[in-house]
Amino acid sequence: MTKKVKVGNLYIGGDAPVSIQSMINIPSHDIERTVQQATELEKAGCEIIRIAVPDMEAVKLIPALKENVSMPVVADIHFDYRLAIESVAAGVDKIRINPGNIGSDDRVKAVVDACKVREIPIRIGVNSGSVEKEILAKYGSPTAQALCESALYHASLLEKFDYTNIVLSMKSSSVRTMVEAYQLASQKCDYPMHLGVTEAGTERMGIIKSSAGLGALLLQGIGNTIRVSLTADPVREIYAAKDILKALDLRKDGVQFVSCPTCGRTKIDLISIANEVEKRLQNCRKNIKVAVMGCIVNGPGEAREADIGIAGGDGVGLIFKKGEILRKVPEELLIDELIKEVELL
Repeated sequence: MTKKVKVGNLYIGGDAPVSIQSMINIPSHDIERTVQQATELEKAGCEIIRIAVPDMEAVKLIPALKENVSMPVVADIHFDYRLAIESVAAGVDKIRINPGNIGSDDRVKAVVDACKVREIPIRIGVNSGSVEKEILAKYGSPTAQALCESALYHASLLEKFDYTNIVLSMKSSSVRTMVEAYQLASQKCDYPMHLGVTEAGTERMGIIKSSAGLGALLLQGIGNTIRVSLTADPVREIYAAKDILKALDLRKDGVQFVSCPTCGRTKIDLISIANEVEKRLQNCRKNIKVAVMGCIVNGPGEAREADIGIAGGDGVGLIFKKGEILRKVPEELLIDELIKEVELL
């Protein structure tokens, strides 16, 4: 089990549940739109929000966010140690910085001292493009070993000043490299891990790569907080992350939705029905399993463990509950009747 660190009002690592993160994709100087997006992300289920802090003007965003959302705020900083210190003073809950990129030991110590006073953790964020030249030369490319060595090198710069309130991330756009890097690091230290496949792509491919990488690690008990990186609306990242955690039985809040792939026995428009049901139950927080099945073969039988479900017939459907048939419903009323039953649960 990893160490546990406190980030705002939640914990990362130890026995804490895996938390979901995202990052604001609006310019940091646009405070109004940033706050609006953060509010939307929190409503969708985001639990930690990261913002870019490229200059001192951007630090003003931190108190604005703290006033409007309850989730912890992480300041993403590159190179300028003063931005880290000012972000801490502004009330940020966590710093993302690579200590080796901010200069002398005095600068690293200044950041550590500021974080110690406020008991703020630091996430070391290594990726394929940030590995040191010496380490790259040693391994020939940003391999899993190179990413792990780089992350532990940056951690050692903080440990030098008796600071271990650390979270590690070693992201790569290669799923295999990312998985192997985290596996290596988990064998060498007990710091909590922030998982992610970086530059994963647009929504379709990004979700596939993130599911493969995050799933492989989380099933091994590696990983304490996650981000699904998508070239898309960040709210889509939250929905994808929640779905991944539910698929792995690491989350019980919200609907677990199951539906069959259809076959020649299906006589209703199951694809449209399934998509509409999933959409309408997207924000339902009940811990239930809902099934949308194409026929009686795959209905109350295969999906008997579902709390509620429908099974298609010839222009009609059956509503069933825990494998027991409740009633027959015309196809055009199936969705509304199913939603009514969900509301009664």
